[in-house]
Amino acid sequence: MIRFIAICVVVVGYLILSIPLLLAEWIVGKINPRAKDISSLRIIQAVFRLILKMAGVTVTVIGQENVPKDTPVLYIGNHRSYFDILLTYVRCPDLTGYVAKAEMEKIPLLSNWMRYLHCLFLDRKDIKKGLKTILTGVEKMKSGISICIFPEGTRNRNESELDLLPFHEGSFKLATRSGCPIVPIALNNTASIFEKQSPLVRKAHVVIEYCRPVYPDQLDKEDKKRLGQYCQNIIRETLEKNQKLV
Repeated sequence: MIRFIAICVVVVGYLILSIPLLLAEWIVGKINPRAKDISSLRIIQAVFRLILKMAGVTVTVIGQENVPKDTPVLYIGNHRSYFDILLTYVRCPDLTGYVAKAEMEKIPLLSNWMRYLHCLFLDRKDIKKGLKTILTGVEKMKSGISICIFPEGTRNRNESELDLLPFHEGSFKLATRSGCPIVPIALNNTASIFEKQSPLVRKAHVVIEYCRPVYPDQLDKEDKKRLGQYCQNIIRETLEKNQKLV
């Protein structure tokens, strides 16, 4: 319980104390947008590293060399924990916006930082708004910003982490319409940090593997038609392979 309280204090305290920093970043952005983007990225990565350290998380990372360095990518991953965002974001080498549920846009200060980080707020209940968000994401990717989305659409609470929820095919339009590769991420044992014994935060060892990039245009017609299922199979097989490492 002490870890949980300490992490809450850090998160709330940072959001409140970062108000002047938000203003400073806004000013920098008016002068040099790229400098502001990188600055915001590194600031939040530092905060996330602190939270992961406080939580006592140890991480084995496999295959990070598989992430292309010469193009933005669509990161996709299985989603079992709130900590999935922290664990993957601290390893983003360059600008990366995450796709979040629309309700998060209503949270003051947090939503400000998310916008600075090129995050997108997806309303899955409104098809028109959802499509508009995806098209915004496509434009971001075309401008050089990677996007990360968890295509299950919500945190998976199934008992086995191999029992994945269906991947929403619409998520993959970000890649097919931007022409960017997909990097599947398999995250093992992240629910052990918090979700399995909520509200307690416990030390846990997690495994993150960045799979080989998928280039939709290079797939055969049938795999391209079921791109979500194709990528889900890659993640499931990787999760199963890495269970012995946890």
